[in-house]
Amino acid sequence: MRPFRIDVPEQVLADLRERLSRSRFTTATDSTRWKAGADPSDLRALVEYWAGGFDWRGVEARLNEYPQYVAEIEGQRVHFVHLRSPRPGALPLVLTHGWPSCFAEMLALAGRLVADFDVVVPSLPGFAFSEAPRGPFTGRAVAGTWQHLMTTTLGYERYGAFGGDIGGSVTQWLGALYPASVAGIHMTSGSLTSGVDPAVLDAAGLAYLDAQGAYDAQDGGYSEIMRTRPDTIAAALADSPAGLLAWIADKYRDWSDCGGDLASRWGADDLLTVATIYWATGTIGTSFRAYYDHPHSGPRPPITVPTGITLSHEPLMEGFPESLARRAFPGLSHFTRPASGGHFMAHEEPDYLAGQLRTFFGPLT
Repeated sequence: MRPFRIDVPEQVLADLRERLSRSRFTTATDSTRWKAGADPSDLRALVEYWAGGFDWRGVEARLNEYPQYVAEIEGQRVHFVHLRSPRPGALPLVLTHGWPSCFAEMLALAGRLVADFDVVVPSLPGFAFSEAPRGPFTGRAVAGTWQHLMTTTLGYERYGAFGGDIGGSVTQWLGALYPASVAGIHMTSGSLTSGVDPAVLDAAGLAYLDAQGAYDAQDGGYSEIMRTRPDTIAAALADSPAGLLAWIADKYRDWSDCGGDLASRWGADDLLTVATIYWATGTIGTSFRAYYDHPHSGPRPPITVPTGITLSHEPLMEGFPESLARRAFPGLSHFTRPASGGHFMAHEEPDYLAGQLRTFFGPLT
């Protein structure tokens, strides 16, 4: 394990600005803004700011205020933030992000938790400064890497885990595979229905699965491309920063609790921080591995550790019944349905979520 600082080479930034200055924009397909995807006029404004107003070096300095490290785990480089609590014997928590996010999403939450917990924020394999996995990207594989990071690299005997989206799935695998080490798991989203037999569900559970399928049919084009032709779309996004930004911003608008107004939840600097990290590390293609390799996942063992859910306020989670959560997680002891805070809740509502995690993990210390 060695200390790490972000230092994007100046030539990378100069090339980025030059490419942005030559961006070409499409004509909107639909007169309703964002109905057919990233709105060209909004995208143009973001690209112009990225090229001429965005201060990456300032962002980089702020990110480097968080102590960061890289560790070699079974020959794979893993990047992570590690915040140590002043509280003696504090329970460690590992916070795992999802797609199309990065470790930066978790930092505001981590800062609010460190008074009571040691906090570890890794970059998923193939995201940001973590090396792509040598084998298939699965929740099981990432959970094994996180277990090694927390117990062998950092020396913790017991820890809690939190995540959303892909991070939520990894968190579930941690609880399933390592109950002797994992004190409890908490999610905001993810594959919350994984392993549930529809034959045992009540009417509310079946209605939710039907609604989930209908939503996937309407919104799932992005994932079908990433599942079946990831290298094709990655070739375009790795070459065009404007295209990369459009691909990312589309999901930030759809999935966050913004009511269709991206700027109400996301400042331009927030979006461009994520986009610049993807661009500078060249990881948009490897970030698709979780989608492409999903068939390798296999069935997840039952989860018996204490479980908490703070349900993200987003279309995919709409109508998710508590009864279904109790079928999926026999150890469920904390279930809340907040009025706000979407897919990226750690960024959108860090104060509220920090309170939720304190409530859930506090008795487990």
